[in-house]
Amino acid sequence: MTRKSYATTSRRLQRSAPAMRLFEKAKRLGIWNPSDIDMAQDGMDWQQLDSAEKTVMLHLTSLFQAGEEAVTLDLLPLIGAIAQEGRIEEEMYLTTFLWEEAKHVDFFNRVLCDVFGHDGDLSEFIDDNYRLIFFDALPTALHALQTDRSPAAQLRASVTYNMIVEGVLAETGYQAYFTVLERNNLMPGVREGVRLLKQDESRHIAYGVYLISRLVAADPALWAVVEETMNALLMPTLAVIGDIFGRYDPMPFGLTEDEFVAYALGQFQKRIGRIESARTASLDEIETVTRIVIDADDA
Repeated sequence: MTRKSYATTSRRLQRSAPAMRLFEKAKRLGIWNPSDIDMAQDGMDWQQLDSAEKTVMLHLTSLFQAGEEAVTLDLLPLIGAIAQEGRIEEEMYLTTFLWEEAKHVDFFNRVLCDVFGHDGDLSEFIDDNYRLIFFDALPTALHALQTDRSPAAQLRASVTYNMIVEGVLAETGYQAYFTVLERNNLMPGVREGVRLLKQDESRHIAYGVYLISRLVAADPALWAVVEETMNALLMPTLAVIGDIFGRYDPMPFGLTEDEFVAYALGQFQKRIGRIESARTASLDEIETVTRIVIDADDA
């Protein structure tokens, strides 16, 4: 491929663009180091948990660890697809995705090794619905972009990654995890890491909502691709939550399945409402709404 010009030599960076707003937030809020978090108290708290509580914490943490590794391994084709279109502002922001997902792998590995003292095989916690999402749907949708960078392929990738993996599973999982620790005043270092990690993920989801909205606004017929992908993945994604709760009777820490299914659906429906409105919106309207949402959420 031969280039004829570069965007930033013919114009300035569009600093008001949603991706640049997110890039600024990533530079301000995303520079945290998992190795700097003090987890000494966390190790002592871990020792005070009973056997069932330890098993649940290992279960949840193993799913986070595997999920963060999955997106770190599978994310590059999305960055490449955006780069190939010459969308420099969006690519600049997307470079923070890979850095942040890699840090999340680092963080959960610290929790498992330094807090829980566990370095063995945790694959016993990986159920079939989880495998369908992370072992099949996610890599298939993202790696398809290596040979097909069409808007439809980008939509499948972003819906799978940003809306399903991050927007339903990760957000709900982190909410449950943080709730356990906060309600019981446990593991302040892990809580701090999860708080920072949730900030990172919220920026990723904000970009995904923008990308999907931008593509649908450009071609409303592509809404069918969004619906098809969501319909294929939403039920097995919610089933992952059911699989977790199905292993425990009673569930330690007083967690209830209904609470977190409702949380997952609430977050999902809120964003889908914004995306569906793109079918009758202009790109200018999409960018204006996205900027307002980004600026209103300082996390």
